[in-house]
Amino acid sequence: MFIRLAQQYREFVKDLVLNLQALAIVLEKRGYIASCYTCGTQLNSASFMVSLGDNHLIRFLVSDYGITWTEMQDDRELMKLEGAEAISQLQELADLVKYQIKASESKIPTYDHSLLVG
Repeated sequence: MFIRLAQQYREFVKDLVLNLQALAIVLEKRGYIASCYTCGTQLNSASFMVSLGDNHLIRFLVSDYGITWTEMQDDRELMKLEGAEAISQLQELADLVKYQIKASESKIPTYDHSLLVG
């Protein structure tokens, strides 16, 4: 049973990495500075980062060891979440991006930090 669960988690991580890569591409097309780095071709880990302007940075890490969302502003950590909570915040970011204008069309980032809290 545990071997099956471990394999399912690895498949989940691969799926999450693919979605992070796609989100980084969409964010870049919207004018944000975003990246998603993976090690090798196995897609068993990724480091996703996006700058939301005004020294506001989101970093999302996923690997076999866990999942972490870290939000920083002015080099200070604002929020750090793990597991399901981290994925929920990632969904919030994706939903916000879905309904926003391109960052290059506005001098002020359209990201509303208040929607992430709670």
